[in-house]
Amino acid sequence: MVVKGYPRLSETFIAQEILGLEEAGLPIQIWSLRKPTDGAVHELHRRIRAEVHYLPEYLYQGPVRVLRGLTAALRRPGFRAFAAQAWCDLKRDPSASRARRIGQSLVLAHELDPTIRHLHAHFLHTPASVTRYAALLRGDAFTFSAHAKDIWTTPDWEKREKIAASRWGVTCTRTGLAELRRLSPAEPVPRVELVYHGLDLARFPPSPAPAARRDGGAASDPVRFVSVGRLVAKKGFDDLLDALARLPPDLHWRWTHVGGGELKAALKAQAERLGLGARIDWRGALPQAEVIAALREADLFVLPCKEGDGGDRDGLPNVLMEAATQALAILSTRYAGVPEFVEDGREGLLVPPGDAPALSAALERLARDPDLRQTLGRAAERRVREDFSFEAGLRHLAARFEGTRTGEPAGPELVRFDPVRP
Repeated sequence: MVVKGYPRLSETFIAQEILGLEEAGLPIQIWSLRKPTDGAVHELHRRIRAEVHYLPEYLYQGPVRVLRGLTAALRRPGFRAFAAQAWCDLKRDPSASRARRIGQSLVLAHELDPTIRHLHAHFLHTPASVTRYAALLRGDAFTFSAHAKDIWTTPDWEKREKIAASRWGVTCTRTGLAELRRLSPAEPVPRVELVYHGLDLARFPPSPAPAARRDGGAASDPVRFVSVGRLVAKKGFDDLLDALARLPPDLHWRWTHVGGGELKAALKAQAERLGLGARIDWRGALPQAEVIAALREADLFVLPCKEGDGGDRDGLPNVLMEAATQALAILSTRYAGVPEFVEDGREGLLVPPGDAPALSAALERLARDPDLRQTLGRAAERRVREDFSFEAGLRHLAARFEGTRTGEPAGPELVRFDPVRP
């Protein structure tokens, strides 16, 4: 498994998958393009037995490893194909990042156990580049899981070529699937499939008993909003701050945010300019147990997704499903993969992305109506528990990996994990 960074608090869906595949009997090694930057790890990561190897994030940090990789590559039968592809890609993308990925692939191809014959990349951008180059050198099969940013910020030429070179790929939203199939080879059996991550529900406690019926009328017991997500543009937290500032003064509320990110200072400054600082609890990145505790304390989960920098967008954020396990009503946007899980008026409310007035109106409506919140929250919990358990998707992936490892085609017994409403 080639990943961008490991372990990462924001990527429990990858850790959940690796652990599930291990428990299904697949031997796994993890190769990461960079070392972790989070100060904590989830309990989930501690249960994973796979060896973790780190490639040099910058080539000057491992010149001997890169040189050994290049020397070994020159003797490989796949060197000519690798060199042609790398040179072609460098001409189209003459960036330092591209050069790093080529150098990292030399290290991966050289240091990876020669008995391993299947490489899988999580994310179709930089991890898939390293994986593809290393697979060319070694003559191995490679496959991929595409998620969100990697789909929408990678150029079409690169996505098209990686898909064509892969054995197969999966993605986790219908919008992502449509985009990747648009660029896939015309084949009787589609190269890319839809497999939702789902949740390992055993990791989440039963939802709590109905919370206090807060309606924002008491300053001593304000209604509690919570959001979990990185402080980056695509999460829409700037819109949420603007929406909070529009709430009427007689509505008493507090907002808790969980997560780190590059916009932390800017968003905190925005909150202070809007006079909201005293009503916000910025908790930073937290391990899973503390995230769940924050969800259980809240009355409403809010995540106003929108398009971010350079076309970046979410897929189907796992945090929506995690909030649903605790019977929290959800307020989000009609964007990316969100409507694949939340139907407006059924599991939560959806507003247009980037629309702070509409978001504020929905916040006020849900804050003042605890009965509506409870109805939506129970529906969200049913949705995740009935339709988004991860077992079906995991069985599909395990069979896919086993078939690639043994050279056997995927059998007709595989059922795509694609929950559709009745």
